[in-house]
Amino acid sequence: MRIIVAKPRGFCAGVERAIKSVETALERFGPPVYVLNHIVHNAHVVNELREKGAVFVRNLNEVPHGAHLLFSAHGVGPDRWEQAQDLRLQVIDATCPLVEKVHHEARRFALKNHTIILIGEKGHDETVGTMGWAPENIRIIQRKEDVASLEVSDPSKLAYITQTTLSVEDCQEIIEALQKRFPEIQGPPKADICYATSNRQAAVKALAQEVDLVLVVGDPESANSTRLAEVARSKGKPAYLIPDASAIHLEWLNGVNTLLLTSGASVPEKHVQGVLAFLNSLASCAVEEYELVHEDVHFRLPRNIGGDERP
Repeated sequence: MRIIVAKPRGFCAGVERAIKSVETALERFGPPVYVLNHIVHNAHVVNELREKGAVFVRNLNEVPHGAHLLFSAHGVGPDRWEQAQDLRLQVIDATCPLVEKVHHEARRFALKNHTIILIGEKGHDETVGTMGWAPENIRIIQRKEDVASLEVSDPSKLAYITQTTLSVEDCQEIIEALQKRFPEIQGPPKADICYATSNRQAAVKALAQEVDLVLVVGDPESANSTRLAEVARSKGKPAYLIPDASAIHLEWLNGVNTLLLTSGASVPEKHVQGVLAFLNSLASCAVEEYELVHEDVHFRLPRNIGGDERP
């Protein structure tokens, strides 16, 4: 079997920073260090950090007064900051800087009294956090079909922002539908979908035509991983989202001569290598890595855990 391994794949700069933030906090302050929600959407990563002493919570009332608390890469609204202050928690903000950009846009448009259309998944940690910064102004939509039912009091004071991990093509269709119905709508000066999401989707689009099957290593809760499988299917290719090699069904491989392997932005590389090792154990494989875009992006750690140094 021929296996094409896409690059870029795996950790983006925001995920790298978030995980390193937890590890550094544990080294500096000792366990337990508390984390609101999963630091990133990957069960393997969460379990490994839990074994090192991280405690993951859904409610700040579960955190002892004065404890160290990390906000995850997905970000939070101001209500969480206020609650953390009331509990005298020592907050380490691991919010991805690209998510913070969207928060800034929400605040900026809200100050202008704009109605803000947030394109994203309802209930996703990132969109919940973003909505918290302008709850009176934001309306969330998820599909192009949602545009037709939007009721806007003043179309001249309308803006859109987006979740950072959406399908690039689907998001563009929604934006175009908004622009067609509301010609005066404003958007961010630079697209909100993050570089890593765009690059990984572009790699799948470019390489899927050459293969019989696409395997995406990623967690089912990971929006960007889910999108990669959807992108492959949109190109007419069978695609499966798997957390690791143990989830592969042998019947998927029947008649497959060429396979594309990639991974979401919150996936450790060892799980991609685990899939390769498993496939090689079944039959000899010719592995080729294709790099479509070179990534060299890193974000500094939060200042209160050594952010003057590169992670």
